[in-house]
Amino acid sequence: MSATALAGVSAFSPLKALAQAKRPGDGEPFSFDALVAHARSLAQKPFSAPPKRYEELLNDLGYEAFMGVHTREDAALWADDDTPVTVEFFHLDQNARDPIDIHVVEDGRSRRLAYDADMFRYEDPELGDRLPDDLGFSGFRLVDRSGEELEWLAFKGASYFRSPGGLNQYGLSARGVSIDTGYGEDEAFPRFSAYWLVKPAPGDEVITICALLEGEHVTGAYRMHVSRPGNVIMDIESRLFQRDAVQRLGIAPLTSMFWFSETNARRGVDWRPEIHDSDGLAMATGHGERIWRALSNPPRVQYSAFQDENPQGFGLLQRDRAFDHYQDPEVGFEDRPSLWVEPKGDWGAGHVGLLELPTDEEVYDNINAFWVPQDKATAGHEWQFDYRLHWCGDEPYPPGLAQVVSTRTGRAGGPGTYKDQSVLARKFVIDFAGDTLDRLTEDAEPEPVVTATHGRIGNPYVQHVEDTGRWRVIFDWKGELPPDDTPVELRARLGHNDRVLTETWMYAYYPQALPRRLSDNDDATGAS
Repeated sequence: MSATALAGVSAFSPLKALAQAKRPGDGEPFSFDALVAHARSLAQKPFSAPPKRYEELLNDLGYEAFMGVHTREDAALWADDDTPVTVEFFHLDQNARDPIDIHVVEDGRSRRLAYDADMFRYEDPELGDRLPDDLGFSGFRLVDRSGEELEWLAFKGASYFRSPGGLNQYGLSARGVSIDTGYGEDEAFPRFSAYWLVKPAPGDEVITICALLEGEHVTGAYRMHVSRPGNVIMDIESRLFQRDAVQRLGIAPLTSMFWFSETNARRGVDWRPEIHDSDGLAMATGHGERIWRALSNPPRVQYSAFQDENPQGFGLLQRDRAFDHYQDPEVGFEDRPSLWVEPKGDWGAGHVGLLELPTDEEVYDNINAFWVPQDKATAGHEWQFDYRLHWCGDEPYPPGLAQVVSTRTGRAGGPGTYKDQSVLARKFVIDFAGDTLDRLTEDAEPEPVVTATHGRIGNPYVQHVEDTGRWRVIFDWKGELPPDDTPVELRARLGHNDRVLTETWMYAYYPQALPRRLSDNDDATGAS
């Protein structure tokens, strides 16, 4: 069943839902249908926020204290069983203050796990003595028991979860749902308040996790089938029920960080050449276009809506895998996972939303991407969206087209002509690489197609960089400031004889004057 086939409304029977509205409890039979019914019943009741507990203690449990707390190996779930993973737990801390319920499903019945401070070992023994017996869990993680102890997946805080993927390096995160992201203080963060971990049989390669979502505006039920055939794959079924209307409902939301890259590098700000978890939003549209939207660190909040119908996929990707471009062996930006969303069924009309927030540090997740259905997210609405998440190194379904590999900007014009250019004019240099370009004959030079929503494009041309095999598109943008502080939306691709050879490059450019003369103490010489 798809969201569009039902105009975004699921076809579950209300009478059946009312009869099965109780949350599956300790020692009771568990089914996903019962969890869906319970989530629906919650949406018909007023929201009740969890009570605040141990505020002073949790204020002291910051990042360093949290990193010094570990699940004891003998206390991990399934430690003594023949399962593909064990489960280790997180307790509450400064950033995750609301306890969650964790259940195990064995032989079809639910068993609630009781929190116990003795399940953990503490690098600071005094910390263990301070923790109350009923502090509670904040989340958990799946750990491979093959001998390498690779982490599959971790859930912690609100509805956030993340995986190191096939490259074994944590980076960006996913969420169950986003509510009014981009609307400042109106943004809400529903949370996974309870989980059910289905015990796998010996030899099973798939772990099943169910979760109950609770929030002020929406409730939901999720079923996730997780496997690790190299990359980490999550098949997700989501059922959402709205308590009241929201301005922007985000489906399959992704959260990442982009500070600077070769596109907007700033001299002197940081010693490293680039700092980002992802460098672009990739999209495979419902009508077959492949798009690469290079990420930016804008001077103000920037929201971009890419209209589509029944998208084939989208994701935040880390394409730049060269260590020399980051030079930081401790954090491994070059190994940060990409995350691709593959819709199942027809998602209907809507748009992929991209929210970019200005940042001046790497500690903030300032990039968000998600699907926004066209139907209004009103009170009483019920939604069903099923999809697959790929935590991977490279996107799982690369196009049969050459791809963008870098985006650079600088002063417009050429050497000796810079002083004749407007201080707002900018040169763009985009490199493409791939088989469709490699197969071109010597006399078949690709043609650039470049457009701008404001201003004008000057002197677009292509250049074959023989040392790398790449084809480079070079052009100048010239013009006045766009109206209402909006960015210039740029697009470029390569073709030959009416045949498209590359994905479409896109970028949101805020014209900003580059300095006439670069000095040693200038901290901001690149584009915003």
